Amino acid sequence: MNEHRVHQIFEVSLLLKGAHALIECVGGIVLAFVSTDTIVSLANSLTQDELVEDPHDFIASHLMMLASNFSVTTQHFYAFYLLSHGIVKLALVVALLKNQLWAYPASLIVLGLFIAYQMYRLSYTGSMGLIILTVFDLFVMVLIWHEYRLVRLHKLAALAEELDRDRPQG
Repeated sequence: MNEHRVHQIFEVSLLLKGAHALIECVGGIVLAFVSTDTIVSLANSLTQDELVEDPHDFIASHLMMLASNFSVTTQHFYAFYLLSHGIVKLALVVALLKNQLWAYPASLIVLGLFIAYQMYRLSYTGSMGLIILTVFDLFVMVLIWHEYRLVRLHKLAALAEELDRDRPQG
């Protein structure tokens, strides 16, 4: 695969991470300002028809159970978690799209920490969604590392060229 194609895949992955970060921010803001009663009412309206048809529906009954057990403390944790993750990821995505050199290692560190936390959570939940997110994060880390090496080489080459031009000829 040529470098141009890899760069395109890198940019698409960043746009996906950016979209995910925006969704996290919106979700965190919504959770911060919505009451737990509203969450239960929303879950009830989403599952009501299905539970009337099949009172033992796995997804609908579990959604209602989750909503009814959703405490204010849990709500505040998820609001903070989503908003903080979203803001950090969004800032890093913007910096990476602007080719800011510091953002490459910072992104690798932050994604590494997120993956470590996701693995910890995975040990408790076994969530398929978390597995997919972790694999995608690992893929993005490989792309960031690849781009970092290229961007750093290009910047070093440009600096060397500039120094050559500024050096007195003699």
